[in-house]
Amino acid sequence: MIKLGRVKGNRMVNMQLSNRKLIDRGVQMLIDELHINKAEAKQLLQEQGSVKKALDAYKTNNCITKNN
Repeated sequence: MIKLGRVKGNRMVNMQLSNRKLIDRGVQMLIDELHINKAEAKQLLQEQGSVKKALDAYKTNNCITKNN
């Protein structure tokens, strides 16, 4: 799983958000990793559909914003 890029640190970021528990876990991962509030994390997760995509999108958008 690590070599496939599905794990970040000690957390599985490439998971199916199929129930409330997993969605809450994904939101908490985003909060811990990106240091954003719960509302932002929840919105980002809903927009992107997965923790991995949300992390990549936030970091990409944050880099673009900082460069401009």
